[in-house]
Amino acid sequence: MTDYVDAGEAIPHVQLTNVRGEAPATSTVDYDRIRGARSEPQNWLTYYGTYDGQRYSELDQINKDSIRRLSPAWVFQAGAVGMQSGASTYSFEASPIVIEGVMYVSGPDGRAWAIDAKTGEELWRYKHASPYDVSLCCGNVNRGLAVGHGKVYMYTLNAHIVALDATTGKMVWDTVNGDVRAGESGSVAPLVVKDLVIVGSAGGEFGVRGHLDAFDAETGERRWRCYTVPKPGEPGSETWPDDGEAWQRGGANCWVTPTYDPELELLFQGTGNPAPDFDGDIRPGDNLYTDSTIAVDVNTGEIRWHYQFTPHDLWDYDSTMENVLFDAPDGRKLLAHADKNGYFFVLDRTNGELVRVFPFVDRITWGEITPEGKVTPKIYPDEEGVPVHFWPGPAGGKEWTHMSYNPQTGLMYVPVQEVGATATRRRREFKESIPYWGAGVAVDIEDFYGFVAAIDPLTGEEKWRWNNEYPMCASTLTTAGGLVFQGTPTGEFVALDASTGEKLWSFQCGSGHHSSPTTFEVDGRQFIAVPTGWGGWVEGFLPGLLGAAAGDALFCFALPEQ
Repeated sequence: MTDYVDAGEAIPHVQLTNVRGEAPATSTVDYDRIRGARSEPQNWLTYYGTYDGQRYSELDQINKDSIRRLSPAWVFQAGAVGMQSGASTYSFEASPIVIEGVMYVSGPDGRAWAIDAKTGEELWRYKHASPYDVSLCCGNVNRGLAVGHGKVYMYTLNAHIVALDATTGKMVWDTVNGDVRAGESGSVAPLVVKDLVIVGSAGGEFGVRGHLDAFDAETGERRWRCYTVPKPGEPGSETWPDDGEAWQRGGANCWVTPTYDPELELLFQGTGNPAPDFDGDIRPGDNLYTDSTIAVDVNTGEIRWHYQFTPHDLWDYDSTMENVLFDAPDGRKLLAHADKNGYFFVLDRTNGELVRVFPFVDRITWGEITPEGKVTPKIYPDEEGVPVHFWPGPAGGKEWTHMSYNPQTGLMYVPVQEVGATATRRRREFKESIPYWGAGVAVDIEDFYGFVAAIDPLTGEEKWRWNNEYPMCASTLTTAGGLVFQGTPTGEFVALDASTGEKLWSFQCGSGHHSSPTTFEVDGRQFIAVPTGWGGWVEGFLPGLLGAAAGDALFCFALPEQ
């Protein structure tokens, strides 16, 4: 007879570390404080820094003159080990939040941390368990957290919205927001508005119906849901087949954080591609509200207006990318959107009226959009088994990574990808949780490049560009110091002159950039924080670097202490 030894009781993994398990309490972060975030540039209170999505900071200690002395202050190792959820690679894609010297950041595979923003010391950690076989389109990733009302909010891979105690990292509530077995998932950074937490769904490549949701920040109870594909009888349903179930599998997911105008009380949400991505015969019509910006009433979840960038999309041109809010010199409220389809749009954000549209990439072959907004497709996969090549590829002229806007220069700084693809239509029967693309796709592994483009959104003029051998796959950040920060796929983190595009400084981080840098100040010292870690949907945006070094480090830079 075998004698068994008592193995003892399981304990939390963090108990076997030096992590203290508690962060200093910060002042209350509520709606009024986030609304006035521009007035406290020492903090980075929300995903884009401010509700308008400009990714601009008034901090100027790090500037054109001092940038040459910028050096690493600390490095945080996320420590990605063991098996990761989903049959895909992971990537460190987050945008760090900083409040009064405490940094809150998420990583792949359901992890979140509170970190001492001055020293890099880990204060607490959280790990959300997700099924290993969860269906993920584009990598095991999470783009960030939201902080408010004493809590840290996270949207998880398996479509849970969770609230953690901001001081301890302990779970306060957990609400399920999607069917993970149907292909729904979560990767978006939540947005706190009033007493609500806003999140959008992911999973359009699996034939799910997209939605944007608002939850009570205190209890986790859902307040409203806005479906982004209308059901029969609703406005926009005439753009889908009258019979069948195409609308139920229509996509239009909201996997990038919206921007928000407090005066209009409107959320500006980009929506994803229709499903199947490349087989349009299954879904005749314009397929609203896919590939659109929708203006959503934050109080009710109702769509007030929409603008569709690529009707009846046949190229996987999601329009989830950010909608940057800015005002014209005459006070007109505008919205800027650089779309996957290679065109830059400026809209009146009060009503969705097109103000201006122009190309921002060098190569566009899929179709043409006139200055009046008329869309004419030219090349698309319309015959079974016949390959069709087009530019931009399905990752777009600009992927989800964000542009920034500097009010001092009046310029948008756009990370541009010049890479094409070949799609061959392959009709497939819909099966739940199985990719529903409608084509085989091969993204070019040569003949690609990238650049940062400085664009005047009022005229459409490109003022300068900084060229790079590889496409730009990370967000830009701009500051009152006259700088633009950009990470490259080969690991270089660079600072550019915001007026001229001249490269003023660089640092090799050892792994490619696919995240969103932020800036903050602690005890009078300005820092620049950037997560690094190449991975995610590399085969979709830059397969030529599929073999590049992975990583999961967060670098924090500052000037030497006096």
